[in-house]
Amino acid sequence: MRSRAYSLLVFVLVLGGCTAGAPQYGYQTSGAASRAGGPVSMAAPGGMPGPLEGGQRVALLAPMTGPRADLGQVLKQAALLVLPESNLDVIDTGGTASGAASAAQAAIAHGSRVIIGPLTSSETAAVAPIAKQAGVPVLAFTNDPAQSQPGVWPLGVTPGQQVRRLVAAAQGQGKTSFAALLPESDFGHAMGTALSQAVQTAGLPPPVIRMHGAGMQAISTATRDLSGYASRRGPIDARIRQAREAGTAEGRKEARELGRSSIPPPSFNVLLLADTGEALSEIASVLPYYDVDRSAVQIIGPAIWSSPASGSAAVSGAWYAAPDASSRSALEQGFSAKYGVPAPPLADLAFDAASIARLMLHGNGADTGVLTQPAGFVGADGWIAFSADGHVRRGLAVYKITGGSSVLIEPAPQAPSTPGS
Repeated sequence: MRSRAYSLLVFVLVLGGCTAGAPQYGYQTSGAASRAGGPVSMAAPGGMPGPLEGGQRVALLAPMTGPRADLGQVLKQAALLVLPESNLDVIDTGGTASGAASAAQAAIAHGSRVIIGPLTSSETAAVAPIAKQAGVPVLAFTNDPAQSQPGVWPLGVTPGQQVRRLVAAAQGQGKTSFAALLPESDFGHAMGTALSQAVQTAGLPPPVIRMHGAGMQAISTATRDLSGYASRRGPIDARIRQAREAGTAEGRKEARELGRSSIPPPSFNVLLLADTGEALSEIASVLPYYDVDRSAVQIIGPAIWSSPASGSAAVSGAWYAAPDASSRSALEQGFSAKYGVPAPPLADLAFDAASIARLMLHGNGADTGVLTQPAGFVGADGWIAFSADGHVRRGLAVYKITGGSSVLIEPAPQAPSTPGS
């Protein structure tokens, strides 16, 4: 299902800062960077958030009941680092699309000027037309790019953002021929679409993309087809047969030498994968069988590979793109100080959205022009910028998997002009 597929990747930007007067959580809306027209920079949080101008309200749509109630509680806690309870309407979605639609109607009836949330793609799709009719911007927590539209911005790290960054990194290493072996799923198709778009934008040849079903046989068949193994190996096998059929000592010697010869490489030198767990291990075992040399073909994949639980150790040496986790200290500091526990990854979503909402609000409404200023923002997870059409751009770092851990090999871009951002 689409909502579950996109909930696999919970890597989002966290933004914080301070304003004049008492220290607060949120954006720094003045200073050298913003005066010079560059990205608005984040400062370390401190103190308690002050009330919003004119008592304006922000609605947090979150699952406060149902099977995802624990996630809703994390979202609420993070939002309260930025917004006081007097300005935050926490409205329960129950974790369903119908519940999210009802929550959006309630938020608008209560006079909320910005909606942060809901959590999933299906909930966002239900909220969007309601909020759009009322002219209320939505900062959703999904990373489904299909939900991007004027007035609705998905804050989760999307497949397009990840793949665009990886294509730029590979191109920087002189690699220009791309292919993809992807699961037959919503997420697999999203990654494939992202690769086609990123390669086209980069002015490179179209990628070769093959989808695979479940099980070793389906993976093996798709890998053989993708790698062009038959056409690469076929001419050598034909020459071996011809040499043997000669029935001479010279023919038998030639056949032995041909059997030890290397076959030509595949047509690609970068391979995008998106599987995890057992399927990823199966792909890793099949690639050398079809003479896909891992030393010559760079494997790239999704940000979920940052977790050892994804089984990414099977593709040691592979790359993935994700926010720089080492720059998350502002949120961690504030969350630990208030709640006595480390900030879970999901806390980033609400902290980010609440910070953005606070910056947008002034007078009697929300100014989306502040949100879409071209220079973007630099926050705890790096650079981010919002387009009027609902699309979000990010600066992601590139990591290399080494056994059971990852190492940073390329820092995150910090400006809109950087390749891959």
